[in-house]
Formats: sequence, C-alpha cells, structure tokens
Amino acid sequence: MQLGLVGLGRMGGNMAARLRAAGHQGVGFDRDPNVSEVAGLPELVAALTPPRIVWVMVPAQVTDATVDEVAALLAPGDLIIDGGNSHFSLDRPRAERLNARGIGYLDVGVSGGIWGREAGYALMVGGDAAHVARAQPIFDALKPAGEFGFVHAGPVGAGHYAKMVHNGIEYALMQAYAEGYELMRASEYVTNVPAVIKSWRSGTVVRSWLLDLLDQALDEDPELAGLRGYAEDTGEGRWTVDEAVRLAVPVHAIAAALFARFTSRQDDSPAMKAVAALRNQFGGHAVKRN
Repeated sequence: MQLGLVGLGRMGGNMAARLRAAGHQGVGFDRDPNVSEVAGLPELVAALTPPRIVWVMVPAQVTDATVDEVAALLAPGDLIIDGGNSHFSLDRPRAERLNARGIGYLDVGVSGGIWGREAGYALMVGGDAAHVARAQPIFDALKPAGEFGFVHAGPVGAGHYAKMVHNGIEYALMQAYAEGYELMRASEYVTNVPAVIKSWRSGTVVRSWLLDLLDQALDEDPELAGLRGYAEDTGEGRWTVDEAVRLAVPVHAIAAALFARFTSRQDDSPAMKAVAALRNQFGGHAVKRN
C-alpha cells in the first residue's frame, strides 16, 4: 500500500522504516533536506497514485498549516491522517475544512517513542469507520504484533483525546516511580536502590515498560549524577488537567505530577519564600537569607 509521510523526525522516520519493512511503499518529506526523500510537498503528492493517503507527523504548532498545505495539493477521495500530538479540539474543524474539499480525515494518537520501530506503535484512532477501514493495512503494519495496540476510539477527535489521557497517565506513572526512587535513596535501610528497581521488573504489580526504562537509565548512571532534576512538559499533561477541570473530574495524581514538573524548573520557589516570610512575621520563626 502507498503512503505519503510528512515529517521524518524521531517518530516519523522510524514509522516510515517500519512500514517499508512490512512491504508498504512510503514516500517521505521533511523540511530538513538532509532527511527528506523528495524536494517538496508537490513532489510527494505527485509520487502517490490516487486515491492518496498522506500521514502528517509534525509538531502540534505547525499541524494546521501543514494539513492545509497538503490538502491544497490533494483531490476528492484522498485521505489525510494527523498522527501528531494535536489538541483534540482542533480535529473537528480540521475535518470539516477537509470534508468541504471531499478529503477524508483521521486523527491518530501514536505511542511508542523511539522504540516503536522494532516493538510497534500503539494507535488510537478517531474518525469515520470507512476511512479507518481504508487505512487499516497501514495501522496493522505499525501496531505491535498480537491482539492489542490498536483501537478505533470513536469519531473525529477521539484518537487525540485518548492519546492526551494516555500521556496524562504517563505523567502520573513517571512521577510515582520517581518518588519511590527518591524515598529509597533517602532511606538508611535500602543500600542498593538500582537493584531494587531492577528486581521489580518481574513478578510485581508495578512492572511496566516505564520501569524497564528507569532500570536502563540506572544501569547507565546509578546515581543519575549526570542529570539535573529539570523536566519540561509537552502540553498533553496540561490539556488533561484542563479537561478534568472542564468536566469536574478529579485527577489528583496527574495534576500533582504536572505541578511537580513546574517545581522542577524553579531554582528557588517564590511561593516558599512567601511561606518563609509569613512564618517569620507571625511567629518569629527563623529563616534562611541570601
């Protein structure tokens, strides 16, 4: 099956390689001429036989512009798939613009990171069932082997919504592992924290791929001495908390994990300075001054 792929970064490039390994014909374009396989989007579209499928895998901030640029080159009956981490609220307007041109649209949440080329990608798809069926051979090639790893989550927007929640859960899981790691490091009882983490990889209820990755990181640097405790957030955690507020759904662990990332980016906390000042004012408590 033919597929045009726009965006050949860490995810897109590996997805293209996995598709080709499964026997599909991929044509890739990237703004970086060192990795692009064609000179531009017109050349990518010209290399595909109608009806075409074009998968867009670019950062969220340029997705709308990229989708519109691709759509201007396509024809009725073609299909665009957005596999980036777009906000789900943008999917329906995007689909409506494309539908007016006779072009189909699917939103796909993709999980698997840099390991997906070998292990497969978990795919959460939103859109019309007929479009999903048409692209199913592509999804089957990208997903992990076996029963799981693919879902048609619902109508347009459902794929990105499910991926947003997935990433929110990921924030909370990583924070839980990190806090457990720090607690054991602080304890006088546990003398080999990396070995404990490694032992949890089999037979425990907390085993997971994220735990495997923490173990791998500790193998490389047992004290994590080469890293700063600084963590960015890429948007999906915030969006999950925003949705929880909108729907009045308590997401304590996810919200706390997001706020922990904010804390990680502070050299000194203005809030805790205010707390110190208040304790000093009302009770004469000692403070530490610069």
